[in-house]
Amino acid sequence: MEILPPPRLCSVSAGAAITVEGLVVDRGGREILHGVSLAVEHGSVTGLLGPSGCGKTTLMRAIVGVQVLARGRVTVLGETAGARELRRQVGYVTQAPSVYLDLSVAENLRYFAAIAGAGRERIAETIATVGLGGYEERIVGSLSGGERSRVSLATALLNEPQLLVLDEPTVGLDPVLRAELWGSFRALAEAGTTLLISSHVMDEAGECDSLLLMRDGALLEHTTPEGLRQSTGERDLGKAFLAVIERRSGEAGGDGAGG
Repeated sequence: MEILPPPRLCSVSAGAAITVEGLVVDRGGREILHGVSLAVEHGSVTGLLGPSGCGKTTLMRAIVGVQVLARGRVTVLGETAGARELRRQVGYVTQAPSVYLDLSVAENLRYFAAIAGAGRERIAETIATVGLGGYEERIVGSLSGGERSRVSLATALLNEPQLLVLDEPTVGLDPVLRAELWGSFRALAEAGTTLLISSHVMDEAGECDSLLLMRDGALLEHTTPEGLRQSTGERDLGKAFLAVIERRSGEAGGDGAGG
Protein backbone atom coordinates (compact mmCIF):
# COMPACT_ATOMS: atom_id res chain seq x y z
CA MET A 1 0.00 0.00 0.00
CA GLU A 2 1.32 3.43 -0.96
CA ILE A 3 1.83 5.83 1.95
CA LEU A 4 1.46 9.41 0.82
CA PRO A 5 3.61 12.32 2.01
CA PRO A 6 2.35 14.36 4.98
CA PRO A 7 -0.19 17.11 4.26
CA ARG A 8 1.07 20.61 3.57
CA LEU A 9 -1.23 22.62 5.80
CA CYS A 10 -1.56 20.45 8.89
CA SER A 11 -0.48 22.02 12.17
CA VAL A 12 -0.58 20.99 15.81
CA SER A 13 -1.49 23.60 18.40
CA ALA A 14 -1.40 23.28 22.17
CA GLY A 15 -4.43 25.58 22.42
CA ALA A 16 -6.65 23.57 20.07
CA ALA A 17 -9.70 21.56 21.13
CA ILE A 18 -8.12 18.44 19.59
CA THR A 19 -4.47 17.74 18.86
CA VAL A 20 -3.25 14.53 17.25
CA GLU A 21 0.49 13.95 17.01
CA GLY A 22 2.14 11.15 15.05
CA LEU A 23 -0.84 8.82 15.43
CA VAL A 24 -0.30 5.25 14.27
CA VAL A 25 -2.99 2.57 14.66
CA ASP A 26 -2.46 -1.12 13.87
CA ARG A 27 -5.20 -3.69 13.48
CA GLY A 28 -4.70 -7.38 12.75
CA GLY A 29 -1.04 -6.82 11.91
CA ARG A 30 -1.88 -4.08 9.40
CA GLU A 31 -1.22 -0.37 9.86
CA ILE A 32 -4.51 1.54 9.58
CA LEU A 33 -3.35 5.09 10.32
CA HIS A 34 0.11 6.26 9.24
CA GLY A 35 1.50 8.94 11.55
CA VAL A 36 -1.48 11.32 11.43
CA SER A 37 -1.04 14.79 12.97
CA LEU A 38 -3.69 17.51 13.09
CA ALA A 39 -5.31 20.22 15.17
CA VAL A 40 -8.98 21.20 15.48
CA GLU A 41 -9.88 24.72 16.59
CA HIS A 42 -12.28 25.42 19.45
CA GLY A 43 -15.81 26.34 18.35
CA SER A 44 -15.29 25.22 14.76
CA VAL A 45 -17.09 22.84 12.43
CA THR A 46 -14.39 20.57 11.00
CA GLY A 47 -15.19 18.11 8.24
CA LEU A 48 -13.31 14.81 8.15
CA LEU A 49 -13.74 13.71 4.56
CA GLY A 50 -12.64 10.79 2.45
CA PRO A 51 -13.85 7.56 0.86
CA SER A 52 -15.24 4.69 2.92
CA GLY A 53 -12.44 2.66 4.49
CA CYS A 54 -9.87 5.47 4.51
CA GLY A 55 -9.54 5.52 8.32
CA LYS A 56 -12.03 8.24 9.33
CA THR A 57 -13.83 6.11 11.90
CA THR A 58 -10.56 4.78 13.35
CA LEU A 59 -9.31 8.35 13.78
CA MET A 60 -12.56 9.39 15.46
CA ARG A 61 -12.40 6.40 17.81
CA ALA A 62 -8.88 7.47 18.78
CA ILE A 63 -10.10 11.00 19.49
CA VAL A 64 -12.91 9.83 21.78
CA GLY A 65 -10.51 7.44 23.54
CA VAL A 66 -11.87 4.02 22.57
CA GLN A 67 -9.14 3.03 20.09
CA VAL A 68 -5.85 1.40 21.08
CA LEU A 69 -2.91 3.39 19.72
CA ALA A 70 0.32 1.86 18.45
CA ARG A 71 2.18 5.17 18.62
CA GLY A 72 1.45 8.86 18.96
CA ARG A 73 -0.58 11.08 21.24
CA VAL A 74 -4.15 12.42 21.17
CA THR A 75 -5.18 15.33 23.41
CA VAL A 76 -8.80 16.49 23.77
CA LEU A 77 -9.80 19.67 25.63
CA GLY A 78 -6.44 19.64 27.39
CA GLU A 79 -6.71 16.00 28.57
CA THR A 80 -5.45 12.71 27.18
CA ALA A 81 -8.16 11.21 24.95
CA GLY A 82 -10.39 8.87 26.93
CA ALA A 83 -9.67 10.49 30.30
CA ARG A 84 -12.43 10.25 32.91
CA GLU A 85 -12.65 14.05 33.01
CA LEU A 86 -13.86 14.06 29.40
CA ARG A 87 -16.85 11.78 29.80
CA ARG A 88 -19.38 14.58 30.19
CA GLN A 89 -17.58 16.93 27.83
CA VAL A 90 -17.43 14.78 24.70
CA GLY A 91 -20.42 13.52 22.71
CA TYR A 92 -19.90 10.74 20.18
CA VAL A 93 -22.40 9.51 17.60
CA THR A 94 -21.39 6.36 15.74
CA GLN A 95 -22.55 5.32 12.27
CA ALA A 96 -24.78 2.63 13.78
CA PRO A 97 -27.56 4.11 15.98
CA SER A 98 -26.57 3.54 19.62
CA VAL A 99 -30.02 3.56 21.21
CA TYR A 100 -32.51 0.96 22.47
CA LEU A 101 -34.74 -0.20 19.63
CA ASP A 102 -37.48 -1.56 21.92
CA LEU A 103 -37.98 1.76 23.72
CA SER A 104 -39.74 4.87 22.49
CA VAL A 105 -37.88 8.03 21.53
CA ALA A 106 -38.90 9.69 24.80
CA GLU A 107 -37.96 6.64 26.89
CA ASN A 108 -34.50 6.54 25.30
CA LEU A 109 -33.94 10.21 25.97
CA ARG A 110 -35.20 9.98 29.56
CA TYR A 111 -32.81 7.09 30.18
CA PHE A 112 -29.77 8.87 28.71
CA ALA A 113 -30.78 12.15 30.37
CA ALA A 114 -30.67 10.43 33.76
CA ILE A 115 -27.13 9.26 33.03
CA ALA A 116 -26.07 12.70 31.80
CA GLY A 117 -27.86 14.57 34.59
CA ALA A 118 -29.99 16.51 32.12
CA GLY A 119 -33.47 17.81 32.94
CA ARG A 120 -36.77 17.32 31.10
CA GLU A 121 -36.48 20.72 29.44
CA ARG A 122 -33.23 19.59 27.86
CA ILE A 123 -34.99 16.52 26.42
CA ALA A 124 -37.53 18.75 24.70
CA GLU A 125 -34.77 21.00 23.35
CA THR A 126 -32.80 18.12 21.83
CA ILE A 127 -35.91 16.59 20.26
CA ALA A 128 -36.60 19.93 18.59
CA THR A 129 -32.97 20.30 17.49
CA VAL A 130 -32.95 16.99 15.60
CA GLY A 131 -36.43 17.47 14.13
CA LEU A 132 -38.23 14.67 15.97
CA GLY A 133 -41.15 16.65 17.37
CA GLY A 134 -44.23 14.40 17.35
CA TYR A 135 -42.13 11.22 17.44
CA GLU A 136 -41.76 11.06 21.22
CA GLU A 137 -43.96 7.98 21.70
CA ARG A 138 -42.77 6.11 18.60
CA ILE A 139 -40.79 2.91 19.22
CA VAL A 140 -37.27 3.46 17.86
CA GLY A 141 -37.26 0.05 16.15
CA SER A 142 -40.19 1.20 13.99
CA LEU A 143 -38.36 4.29 12.72
CA SER A 144 -36.38 4.66 9.51
CA GLY A 145 -32.59 4.47 9.58
CA GLY A 146 -32.29 8.24 9.30
CA GLU A 147 -34.76 8.77 12.14
CA ARG A 148 -32.84 6.35 14.36
CA SER A 149 -29.66 8.29 13.62
CA ARG A 150 -31.40 11.46 14.76
CA VAL A 151 -32.37 9.80 18.05
CA SER A 152 -28.70 8.89 18.58
CA LEU A 153 -27.71 12.47 17.86
CA ALA A 154 -30.27 13.72 20.38
CA THR A 155 -28.80 11.51 23.11
CA ALA A 156 -25.32 12.91 22.41
CA LEU A 157 -26.61 16.48 22.71
CA LEU A 158 -28.31 16.01 26.08
CA ASN A 159 -25.37 17.05 28.26
CA GLU A 160 -24.41 19.96 25.98
CA PRO A 161 -20.91 18.60 25.23
CA GLN A 162 -17.98 20.90 24.51
CA LEU A 163 -16.87 18.54 21.74
CA LEU A 164 -19.27 16.66 19.47
CA VAL A 165 -17.81 13.89 17.28
CA LEU A 166 -20.23 12.71 14.59
CA ASP A 167 -19.50 9.75 12.31
CA GLU A 168 -21.44 10.30 9.07
CA PRO A 169 -24.53 11.73 10.82
CA THR A 170 -26.41 12.62 7.63
CA VAL A 171 -26.29 9.21 5.92
CA GLY A 172 -29.78 8.20 4.79
CA LEU A 173 -31.33 11.61 5.40
CA ASP A 174 -33.26 13.57 2.78
CA PRO A 175 -31.77 16.87 1.53
CA VAL A 176 -34.15 19.03 3.56
CA LEU A 177 -33.31 17.34 6.86
CA ARG A 178 -29.61 17.34 6.01
CA ALA A 179 -29.78 21.10 5.52
CA GLU A 180 -31.65 21.51 8.80
CA LEU A 181 -29.08 19.42 10.69
CA TRP A 182 -26.18 21.39 9.23
CA GLY A 183 -27.96 24.52 10.40
CA SER A 184 -28.13 23.00 13.88
CA PHE A 185 -24.42 22.11 13.74
CA ARG A 186 -23.59 25.70 12.83
CA ALA A 187 -25.71 27.05 15.69
CA LEU A 188 -23.93 24.70 18.13
CA ALA A 189 -20.53 25.91 16.91
CA GLU A 190 -21.57 29.53 17.25
CA ALA A 191 -22.55 28.76 20.85
CA GLY A 192 -19.02 27.41 21.50
CA THR A 193 -19.27 23.68 20.77
CA THR A 194 -16.49 22.14 18.70
CA LEU A 195 -17.75 19.72 16.05
CA LEU A 196 -15.80 17.08 14.14
CA ILE A 197 -18.04 15.57 11.46
CA SER A 198 -17.06 12.77 9.10
CA SER A 199 -18.58 12.29 5.67
CA HIS A 200 -17.80 10.73 2.32
CA VAL A 201 -20.13 13.21 0.57
CA MET A 202 -18.02 16.10 -0.68
CA ASP A 203 -20.94 18.49 -1.16
CA GLU A 204 -21.09 18.71 2.65
CA ALA A 205 -17.52 20.04 2.74
CA GLY A 206 -18.75 23.53 1.93
CA GLU A 207 -20.66 23.61 5.25
CA CYS A 208 -17.44 23.33 7.27
CA ASP A 209 -14.96 25.89 8.61
CA SER A 210 -12.02 23.59 7.96
CA LEU A 211 -11.43 20.29 6.19
CA LEU A 212 -9.34 17.22 6.94
CA LEU A 213 -9.00 15.19 3.75
CA MET A 214 -8.05 11.53 4.21
CA ARG A 215 -7.15 8.65 1.94
CA ASP A 216 -5.65 5.21 2.70
CA GLY A 217 -5.00 6.00 6.37
CA ALA A 218 -3.12 9.23 5.64
CA LEU A 219 -4.09 12.86 6.04
CA LEU A 220 -3.72 14.44 2.61
CA GLU A 221 -4.62 18.02 3.42
CA HIS A 222 -5.74 20.25 6.28
CA THR A 223 -7.36 23.28 4.71
CA THR A 224 -10.59 25.25 4.30
CA PRO A 225 -13.24 24.93 1.58
CA GLU A 226 -12.06 28.12 -0.11
CA GLY A 227 -8.42 27.19 0.40
CA LEU A 228 -9.06 23.86 -1.29
CA ARG A 229 -10.70 25.59 -4.25
CA GLN A 230 -7.85 28.06 -4.59
CA SER A 231 -5.08 25.48 -4.33
CA THR A 232 -6.62 23.23 -6.96
CA GLY A 233 -8.36 25.72 -9.25
CA GLU A 234 -11.59 23.70 -8.95
CA ARG A 235 -14.80 25.30 -7.69
CA ASP A 236 -16.52 21.92 -7.26
CA LEU A 237 -15.21 20.46 -3.99
CA GLY A 238 -15.52 16.87 -5.18
CA LYS A 239 -13.30 17.63 -8.16
CA ALA A 240 -10.96 19.58 -5.89
CA PHE A 241 -10.52 16.54 -3.63
CA LEU A 242 -9.69 14.38 -6.65
CA ALA A 243 -7.12 17.00 -7.71
CA VAL A 244 -5.50 16.78 -4.28
CA ILE A 245 -5.30 12.99 -4.57
CA GLU A 246 -3.67 13.25 -7.98
CA ARG A 247 -1.21 15.89 -6.80
CA ARG A 248 -0.19 14.02 -3.65
CA SER A 249 0.15 10.74 -5.54
CA GLY A 250 2.41 12.52 -8.01
CA GLU A 251 4.53 13.90 -5.17
CA ALA A 252 4.82 10.42 -3.66
CA GLY A 253 5.95 9.03 -6.99
CA GLY A 254 8.44 11.86 -7.41
CA ASP A 255 9.86 11.30 -3.93
CA GLY A 256 10.26 7.61 -4.63
CA ALA A 257 12.01 8.25 -7.93
CA GLY A 258 14.40 10.69 -6.36
CA GLY A 259 15.27 8.47 -3.38
